[in-house]
Amino acid sequence: MYVPVVSMWEAELDKIAAQTHFSGVVRVDCDDTIQLVRAFGLAHRGYDMANTVDTQFGIASGGKAFTALAVVSLIEDGVLSMSTTARSVLGDDLPLIGPEVTVEHLLTHRSGIGDYFDEDAGGDTNDYVLTSPVHELAHTEAFLRELDGFPPKFVPDERFSYCNSGYVVLALIAERGSGVPYHQLVRQRVCDPGGLQDTGFLRSDEFGGRVARGYLTVDGPRTNIFHLPVLGNGDGGIYSTAADIHSLWAALIGGRIVPPHWVTEMVRPRSDVPEESARYGIGFWLDETGPAVMLVGGDAGVSFRSVHDPVARYTHTVLSNTSDGAWPITRRLDELLTA
Repeated sequence: MYVPVVSMWEAELDKIAAQTHFSGVVRVDCDDTIQLVRAFGLAHRGYDMANTVDTQFGIASGGKAFTALAVVSLIEDGVLSMSTTARSVLGDDLPLIGPEVTVEHLLTHRSGIGDYFDEDAGGDTNDYVLTSPVHELAHTEAFLRELDGFPPKFVPDERFSYCNSGYVVLALIAERGSGVPYHQLVRQRVCDPGGLQDTGFLRSDEFGGRVARGYLTVDGPRTNIFHLPVLGNGDGGIYSTAADIHSLWAALIGGRIVPPHWVTEMVRPRSDVPEESARYGIGFWLDETGPAVMLVGGDAGVSFRSVHDPVARYTHTVLSNTSDGAWPITRRLDELLTA
């Protein structure tokens, strides 16, 4: 499929950005050629510091793909298996997770375990949901008290239910199984082989100058610093750039992070998710009917979506440092690039 030069649509994207007060970065690629890359808004409103195309943004649940890739790489190395049970690694921790729950169930959101941040329960993106002081959630084991006490929702493999707890449990399993701290594991097994130099877990109380602060509204000074763990974990919270997200897709499809047969497995549909007009594989969302593979993340002060279509050969990525900023532009890019 021929992908037109997206610069033809710059005026339309500018209009949407102005109407929605968009703050973030938009990038579109066809194969290895950049068709469009633009930055809008402010990374730090207090200092009037503009976003640039190299600004690092939180990608919220887009980080689940990093957890999935780290776990799959451990499976490839024989450290874990798809049939490894959570209980065999957790020991006496999180006793409400049943003995039948496996790594595969967790990776595919089919485990049925209770969720500490249950998106099926509704609520506002900007709600305060954490019960622990956010500054204490700086390592994986600290999340045990957040995850504990939630009864199962259904028996394993009965159905799909998006589960944040499941991906923190995967981080625990990966960390304990490998003996390597989760954040280091992601660096070694995903970021380094993927060539992602500007991607990593950053403490929200130690941000550098290139990091976009997350804002709860399109204007105003209030950030998300009290809404999210001080350091992200298995269910999300890694920071990245538009260029690194493009590199991630190239490294994934090129088999540089996990072997090609595992890439095929990860983008194989495991569940239909009609309420999201999508399907789900392992760590990646999939188009409802077509070949496109997606990363999606939304949280207080964060919205992110990246779409890779291996048939049309395009990738488009929208990163925003507001709670809902990415959605209007990414929806329009869907329409423009599939017209």
